[in-house]
Amino acid sequence: MRISVATRAAAAAAFIAVSPAQAQTVLTVSSWVPASVPLSLVQKEWCDLLEKNTGSKMRCNHLPRAVANPPGTYDAIKSGLADISFAVPGYTPGRFVLPQIAEFPFLGDSAEAISAAFSRVAARYPQFSKEMDEVHVLAYFTDAPGMLLNTKRPVTKLEDLQGLKWRITGGIVGEMSQALGMNGTLKPATDTYELLSSGIMDGTLFPADAIEPWKLEKLIKHATVIPGGLYNTGFVFIMNKARYDKLAPEEKKAIDAISGEVAARMFGRGWDKADRRGYALMQANDVKIVKADPKFVADIKARVAPVENAWVERAKAKGLPDPAKVLQEFRTEITKAAK
Repeated sequence: MRISVATRAAAAAAFIAVSPAQAQTVLTVSSWVPASVPLSLVQKEWCDLLEKNTGSKMRCNHLPRAVANPPGTYDAIKSGLADISFAVPGYTPGRFVLPQIAEFPFLGDSAEAISAAFSRVAARYPQFSKEMDEVHVLAYFTDAPGMLLNTKRPVTKLEDLQGLKWRITGGIVGEMSQALGMNGTLKPATDTYELLSSGIMDGTLFPADAIEPWKLEKLIKHATVIPGGLYNTGFVFIMNKARYDKLAPEEKKAIDAISGEVAARMFGRGWDKADRRGYALMQANDVKIVKADPKFVADIKARVAPVENAWVERAKAKGLPDPAKVLQEFRTEITKAAK
């Protein structure tokens, strides 16, 4: 059977059109928060940068639904249910120790600076990656500094914390809330609106950026800002280890180039931008915002000092050399990154 020139030309054109798609590496990406939350926005920004830097040879397929709930995300990426996502080590208390370094109070007022410093310190000490060697860690980062938000009354001293029911995260934040005498319950951020609107909880520990995506502006009546932050939530941006290992050398190089501090700063900038919007939204909705006075700050510091000491001992057991010194290095790096 003779094949016409036109047919052969059409077949060749089809081959040319299909070949780039066949050569393209597609990474499946999962998010357990809405698309409007900084986590999702920056994850997409990171994927767009990867696609741009590789001339579309690599791209992300953003899954329409999360492959696991927030506490289960680390294991979901470990097992390959998706290639890439972000996880909160503190959502599984007792499992991870070293990432808790980013959760202490009074670290700073910029998510970008804290995230950059977190990335630097984690890269300096291999014990961090060893603790999470079941996955490939793309970056360590934090959200914006946390504050006290509630639906009931002003919180201006330690005694005001008691008698209210608080949604908290795990890890250092959970230990800290106990040290402060708070009635706290560990719940993921995704449950916050239901908990507050139903009255199951009276307040939550959150950065200001959470106001908009979780639609809290009509629920929250009082906010207490702690200079330097009451806490931070440590995050890890992770990839399935086997998927990363199977990539071609140039593909690994492309991912590595936008991992570490590059990705950490991207997430931090996203949080800081959303934090400014959150403050504006609270002000527009007449949320009563107060700043903790020096006595309240001093009382918090005194109560949480044993929590820091306990982390130092746990970090020693994980093989981190001189954790108190590492924590001081971390604070120094935050100051440098903030300049």
